[in-house]
Amino acid sequence: MPDHPLVTLGIDPGTAILGFGAISGDTEPVLIDVGVIETDSHVPMPERLKILHAETTRLIATYHPDVIAVEQLFFARNVTTAIAVGQARGVVLLAAAQAGVPVAEYSPSEVKFAVAGYGKAAKSQMQEMVRIILNMAEAPHPDDAADALAIALCHAQTAPFEARIAERGDSAWE
Repeated sequence: MPDHPLVTLGIDPGTAILGFGAISGDTEPVLIDVGVIETDSHVPMPERLKILHAETTRLIATYHPDVIAVEQLFFARNVTTAIAVGQARGVVLLAAAQAGVPVAEYSPSEVKFAVAGYGKAAKSQMQEMVRIILNMAEAPHPDDAADALAIALCHAQTAPFEARIAERGDSAWE
């Protein structure tokens, strides 16, 4: 265990907009920062990915996260969007690996369940729960930033439980 509160960097990957949210602590998480990295759609994809990599690397250097929590890729109706999100995820995973920061991945329903208590919670419910949990004056915006905070909160709330299970060596949960 680190001798400081756990710092989690949540990432909601995307090539047009990549959301990020940094929090510290787990049982009483505290907001460090939240925002988005945007790339111009007129810029060629390799250059956009280069920007995302550089900015993700900068976020890691700035916040020194103990872990990076990333949303798992799921296939929606739009295959082109899924491919772009996959490319952005790859860039984030590369930046994490280069920095030696472990990555935790969560499905959208796991994030919703951990934060709102319901795996099919609406975006507005999720944003309000993020606001309440982090004691924010208003819900975080845009959606990508709110989603990144929700992913970070999911990890902060899930990781201690999973660590206790691992310590016990309880195979009943596997």
